[in-house]
Amino acid sequence: MRSLLIICFISFNLLLCFSQKSQTETRNDLKKFFEQNKVEGTCVVYDQNKNKYFVYNEEQSKKGFIPASTFKILNSLIGLETGVITDENFVIKWDSVVRSNTKWNKDHDLKNAFKNSTVWYYQELARRVGGKQMKHFLDTVQYGNADTTGGIDKFWLSGNTRISALQQIEFLKKLRNNKLPFSKRNTDIVKKIMIYKDTAGYIMRCKTGWGFQEQKNIGWLVGYIEKGNNVYYFANCIQSPLEDEKDFAKKRFDIVYAILNELNIIKSK
Repeated sequence: MRSLLIICFISFNLLLCFSQKSQTETRNDLKKFFEQNKVEGTCVVYDQNKNKYFVYNEEQSKKGFIPASTFKILNSLIGLETGVITDENFVIKWDSVVRSNTKWNKDHDLKNAFKNSTVWYYQELARRVGGKQMKHFLDTVQYGNADTTGGIDKFWLSGNTRISALQQIEFLKKLRNNKLPFSKRNTDIVKKIMIYKDTAGYIMRCKTGWGFQEQKNIGWLVGYIEKGNNVYYFANCIQSPLEDEKDFAKKRFDIVYAILNELNIIKSK
């Protein structure tokens, strides 16, 4: 009887492990959306209820790219957790340096710095956090390659930090499910400032990024959609030659929306 119980217990656990194993569906048909926009790239969508990944360009989905402003998600969490900033209304005074993006040329609080993707705000935030604490949190979170070399206020912009589309998804899953080493209060603040669209049908939280790597534009759109009792995570990374900047920022959104429509997740912008 004892042996039978042990066998049943082991069998149950093996079945449980098998049932929890995620599935991956390669979607080469999604290439058309990248071709229509004249960019290269990869996109990963994860359906939480199905525990299933939909992947276009699987090889590239595992490649590390500069995170650019998508790092503002983690940077916000670190700033809050260390007490460098207190909440979404914490103001950092503008340094009076006039920049090409006119929205940046004023004092900012956290919520507007996130919304406007204000680089100088987050650079100052990183400087106040300091290299030791910053490195500690990237290591603890296992954020991409966790490499902070390249300067405390530049490592995610032009330094050596790299993160793949698949790693972006895993980071977002931990964020949404409160599995990161940050308080619920601070996590909730970041979730709130991430809201891009709040409709009767779904809530979309996301962050864009635009950087440069290997003589190419690198464009990100990462986030997740809460719809009904399900959550859909997405990480889109596109690339184009440096001279091809026309509508590059818009293409990040266009491709994500087209893919979400194709997968019957949402049907409109």
